[in-house]
Amino acid sequence: MAPTPQRGFVSALPGEDWTSLAARALPSETAEAAIEKLKSWNLHLFARNPPGEFLGSDVIFTEPPRVRAKPRG
Repeated sequence: MAPTPQRGFVSALPGEDWTSLAARALPSETAEAAIEKLKSWNLHLFARNPPGEFLGSDVIFTEPPRVRAKPRG
């Protein structure tokens, strides 16, 4: 069985905010579009208080969830 491809991710750098993370993770997007995508792919960051802030240990996904292929049979 072949390994499953993993989603792209990064960790936040010290002092990084959504704008700087978006520029680093999705440089071909506008800041607004990149931030919107990143927020929609990382809802787990909004389950804490204060919501949406980064910790150095956070996994921040830089691509959408992958669609699983349906098993044959």
